Amino acid sequence: MTTALLPSALSPSRASDFLQCPLLFRFRAIDRLPEAPSAAALRGTLVHACLERLYELPAETRTPRTAVGLVDPQWNRLRDKRPEVEELFADDQARDAWLESARDLVLRYFDLENPTALEPRDREMRLEVGLPTGLRLRGYVDRLDVTPDGRIRVVDYKTGKSPSPRFEDKAKFQIFFYAVMIWRDLGVVPTRLQLVYLGGDGAIRWYDPTEDELRAAEAEISDIWTRIEAAGRAGVWEPKKSRLCDWCEHQAICPAFGGTPPPLPTAPRG
Repeated sequence: MTTALLPSALSPSRASDFLQCPLLFRFRAIDRLPEAPSAAALRGTLVHACLERLYELPAETRTPRTAVGLVDPQWNRLRDKRPEVEELFADDQARDAWLESARDLVLRYFDLENPTALEPRDREMRLEVGLPTGLRLRGYVDRLDVTPDGRIRVVDYKTGKSPSPRFEDKAKFQIFFYAVMIWRDLGVVPTRLQLVYLGGDGAIRWYDPTEDELRAAEAEISDIWTRIEAAGRAGVWEPKKSRLCDWCEHQAICPAFGGTPPPLPTAPRG
């Protein structure tokens, strides 16, 4: 008998994929189908790299001018690692306009926080922790701030604009996912969860979670994994149509659009 090759740990992104569309989760986490990078996602990667490098500098040098000066070197590093990203731009003018939009986002960061007054404990912090149920969680935290008296702030940078309250559930779910990992890893409930939106006019959204809220978030995450395991055992990954389908690269092989998925990768069940 066979079972689907499920990932060894669940990340916030893959959990969000399953909530959005179980078939999308399958395509990304099990089939591992390639997806072309988008200019918006690439800009997010670039801006995150600049903000990470900014905090490697002495506090007094973390100025807007210095931060903007990080864009070109980080772009060159990213392009050297992934030369194919140049294909996203029709010409040099389009690429230069895109780089300028990245500089705008880096500059906007200074309207929201004062990096000269902050000394993060960690940046791009990789976490992998186990829950009492045995489920393993994996993810990267953009920034972790810890005060001398032990209060913890989890910071997640977003290069898009802040969503209206009715559409903020995805970002809130993701940052609570990080909070659960930190709580289980360090044994401390984070004092604040902070979403820094650099797009639009710039905004900060924050939550001060309680232990009960983290237990509820942990239960939700465990329930998602239970549903993923059930789909894996059954070999049934249902498509879930929504407006987000307009941005999905896999419509040609999606049954909701008349397509046929590839054979499901499987492994012997032990």
